[in-house]
Amino acid sequence: MNGRLAGAIARRFDLAARGSTIPRELLAGVTSFLAAAYLVVVIPSLLAGGGMDHGAVTAATILVIAVGSVAMGLYANLPFIVGPGIGGSVILGVTLAQVDHVPWQIGLGIAFLSGIAFVILTLTGARGIVVRMVPPQIKLGLGASIGLFIAMVGCRDAGMVAINAKSNALALGDFSRPGVIAALVGLAVAVALQVRRVPGALLAGIVAATLVGIPLGLTGLPPAVIAMPASVAPVSLALDVPGAITLVALPYLFAFFVAEFFSTLGTTLAVGGKAGLTDADGNLPRIERPFLVDALTATFGPLVGVPAGTALVESAAGVQAGGRSGLTAIAAAACFAATLALTPLAMAIPKQATASALILTGISMLASIRHLPGDEPADLLPAMAMILMTLISNSFGTGIAAGILVHVAVQILAGRIRQLPIGLILLAIPLGIFFYGAATRH
Repeated sequence: MNGRLAGAIARRFDLAARGSTIPRELLAGVTSFLAAAYLVVVIPSLLAGGGMDHGAVTAATILVIAVGSVAMGLYANLPFIVGPGIGGSVILGVTLAQVDHVPWQIGLGIAFLSGIAFVILTLTGARGIVVRMVPPQIKLGLGASIGLFIAMVGCRDAGMVAINAKSNALALGDFSRPGVIAALVGLAVAVALQVRRVPGALLAGIVAATLVGIPLGLTGLPPAVIAMPASVAPVSLALDVPGAITLVALPYLFAFFVAEFFSTLGTTLAVGGKAGLTDADGNLPRIERPFLVDALTATFGPLVGVPAGTALVESAAGVQAGGRSGLTAIAAAACFAATLALTPLAMAIPKQATASALILTGISMLASIRHLPGDEPADLLPAMAMILMTLISNSFGTGIAAGILVHVAVQILAGRIRQLPIGLILLAIPLGIFFYGAATRH
């Protein structure tokens, strides 16, 4: 790379101040891509189950991730990849379309209205106010909560843990299965290199697991390297907004909103903290920038045919690999954009291969729990409730909401209601309604 160009890139992304380099950022971007590449398979599968065109939603998923991540890198200068999350995809493709028989066009309309609400709250500064209201003990527990979720996703993808889709009950997987064996090989390679401080340890683990997966039958050499991407026409601009403006759709709108709001909040604070970008109080400076990017992506996604976009927890894998700036997000976006033409090659990476990166990243984030105060139950209970609810519900967005609700309840029971911000008390009301609705649906 030309020295002048390299210098301009380093200054644009403030690499010196963040203790990073261009090669490290590019490697981190590739690592983030590989850790999140399974979404290109999982999300379209969930949406196709709800009646949407599989090829179209695959192309739309890649497009939204690429556009959202570039925007995050250029505008917010943060190493977060952005795209449709599994939570929103489950609500649209499974809960709405398959369980409650709501047409996916109306589901996209509901997701779009949720995105509009995000944009309004971001531009008015309301989202930043909510972040400042979140108590410090919740912020300190975010890393552990999300780390647990990430590690559990990795174990689930590897087949080490089985999760009942209806009850979220956990069970030990079959360790003799090819997927578990490949994941364990990748994990062993990544750990061996990581403890020796070899750069690219997570990436090496993913490559090793993929290669082992070929003779085990998990994957194979792609029949072609380059293929024309599918058109997004069958799902783009197909959303039914008028059909989404009904009282019946209101609970689903709130479900989209709660899931994406707290998912983004948790990812930005926890992953930002892992990257050393948060301040002493656990807040991310200029947080309104990543919030605006994810709000606009949440609006853009339903227009092209996928649920609202959010900052993805898989960004933590890139941060673990050394990513500290928006250059990481842009490098990941370039990899995703390439998969539009290189879909057969990208699809050759089995989800078991990315499990080692997710497991090690999640474990590293669990260390944040040691900063929790240990002598005051009122401080410990909300964080512990958040971590436990994340495990029970298999959703860290739900876990964060539970932690905030328990914090409000504990403070009231302790006679400290005057110490609670009025906004936090008001926030607890819809959160309580959300949990009541979730409980009565089961």
